[in-house]
Amino acid sequence: MIVTITGASGFIGTNLIAFLQQKGYIINSLSLKHQNWKNIFPLSGDAIIHLAGKAHDTENTSDPEEYFIVNTDLTIELFNEFLRSESRDFFYFSSVKAVVDSIEGVLDENISPNPLTPYGKSKLKAERYILDADVPVGKRVFIIRPCMVHGPGNKGNLNLLYKIVEKGLPWPLAAFENRRSFLSIDNLSFIIARMLDYKNISSGIYHLADDKSLSTNELIQTVNLALDKKPKLWRLSKKVIENIAGLGDRFRLPLNSERLKKLTESYVVSNLKIKSALGIEKLPLSAEEGLVKTIKSFRKEK
Repeated sequence: MIVTITGASGFIGTNLIAFLQQKGYIINSLSLKHQNWKNIFPLSGDAIIHLAGKAHDTENTSDPEEYFIVNTDLTIELFNEFLRSESRDFFYFSSVKAVVDSIEGVLDENISPNPLTPYGKSKLKAERYILDADVPVGKRVFIIRPCMVHGPGNKGNLNLLYKIVEKGLPWPLAAFENRRSFLSIDNLSFIIARMLDYKNISSGIYHLADDKSLSTNELIQTVNLALDKKPKLWRLSKKVIENIAGLGDRFRLPLNSERLKKLTESYVVSNLKIKSALGIEKLPLSAEEGLVKTIKSFRKEK
């Protein structure tokens, strides 16, 4: 099977390509940065996986219009080329942030989207164009909404937790009660490979997440487990922590309001629809196993 992938040099792209190549897939990398990419890289093969996009800027310094140029307009151009091509499948990697920025309860595919950021709005606008299109018979179109993806080579907010635990510092946010979904790159790659192989999976929107959500305190305990350390959980006043995060906004400290929100908010994502479509009860890696693998990779990268 021949698969064309955009955003091939990114974290998800490099890991997904390695996974698919091990299974015998032939990969074509398509760079959308070339102005004449349609002529330079003619689309061919069985499937197109569109990973390229402008990521959410947590510093809020990006021009909002850039999100729509990259995440919406370029996606529409690529999708229209797919419709004219002989490729069978189109995977658009959107995000759960195209749905809502915060959620009470569990997020599934039935929710009515209401994103607040330019990032989420640009992703949703592309989704709606794709879902409203007249897709030829024989083609499948998937909207993939992953939650926070992690794995070796991608540190993100997990790196902050790693540094705190590695240095033997206590975790001062234990007073915040929450639950949050994560997605290991191994589970993501497994799901995409199965969707490529299983021809009976219907087009539609699919949320991707590990089987179990974790609280931040459980996450800290998992990081300690990966580093063979005992967890140090401090239940400091929430108000004090929020004030410190406010200072982080002004002076660019490691802990700012955006990062505090990411570390302590609840954001639980259901993966029941995709598992039902794949006919499986659980994903290859548990949430804890995937996180331990990621955390241990940080030490090797030093």
